[in-house]
Amino acid sequence: MPRIRPDFMKSPFFVDEPGNWHLKPGAPKEMQEEFEEYMQSLNDTEEPGTINGNRISYP
Repeated sequence: MPRIRPDFMKSPFFVDEPGNWHLKPGAPKEMQEEFEEYMQSLNDTEEPGTINGNRISYP
């Protein structure tokens, strides 16, 4: 089953440096919020609906 990538990862504001993901200055506020929420969720491995910090969505 393919993973669904968050929308911010498809944006030109997203910088995918190994070990240093970040958004470029000027990223829309909504994108900044989505990015911060996603990055925070990676630290929450015991949250229901996650496996090793990855959110699992069911059909």
